[in-house]
Amino acid sequence: MHLHDVFAGISGLRKPRRVGRGRSSGKGKTCGRGHNGQKSRSGFSQRPGFESGHVPLYRRLPIRGFNNFNFRTTYATVNVGDLDRFEKTDEIDREALSRAGLIRANAKLVKILGNGEVKKSLKVKADKFSATARKKLEKAGGEAILIVAPKAEHEQEETGKSE
Repeated sequence: MHLHDVFAGISGLRKPRRVGRGRSSGKGKTCGRGHNGQKSRSGFSQRPGFESGHVPLYRRLPIRGFNNFNFRTTYATVNVGDLDRFEKTDEIDREALSRAGLIRANAKLVKILGNGEVKKSLKVKADKFSATARKKLEKAGGEAILIVAPKAEHEQEETGKSE
């Protein structure tokens, strides 16, 4: 038994304060919530930046600059050194990487990075390769195949081509 165990046990024995049990308890009538209003009701919650009906500060300030967050491209990354668990005969693509647990199953795009060493000649299909990853794969006798995403349907309609 340690000292921190003793205090944890003692503080856990304290009973919660019973509010609304008469004036003499010190927490009677309004139960420590002040007088009537929205904050005195149960279930009250207020979002950050709320200014009691005024237009909040974040809406009064002008929008400046450009934010690329909505247009960003995110890749699931795999290092070349992690690919050594595959056999030479395996074709390594997005499905094989997710089965091996190297990327999540819902990953849209895959990028191969050059950290680590590859000893086998592997045939890897990915959406993007770093320069060092491509060099290491080709040096080991493997192949780095770039996957070209098919055009979206609306792009095909604009060009007038249909396949």
